[in-house]
Amino acid sequence: MPYVKGKKRPRLDEVVNEMVDAKIRADGDLNYVLYAFCKKHVLVNYNSIKNYVGELRSCATEIERRILAPYEDEKKSSNGDIYRSK
Repeated sequence: MPYVKGKKRPRLDEVVNEMVDAKIRADGDLNYVLYAFCKKHVLVNYNSIKNYVGELRSCATEIERRILAPYEDEKKSSNGDIYRSK
């Protein structure tokens, strides 16, 4: 995950808070916002689109690593692991 310098974070946090206030959900809303941002901001050339898609993939990987994996570990501990018996 790229760590944004401290002085840039407050403005980015404002954007995140605006998305929360707008009730952006991962049920189509987020897809729309990210796609619309790409259409309005990302240059239509191979390198720019490749970089944008790479950012999205890196974000998904970071979410899985830092949020989903610990959640799965917690649930495995509380509910027991799934295993195969022979």
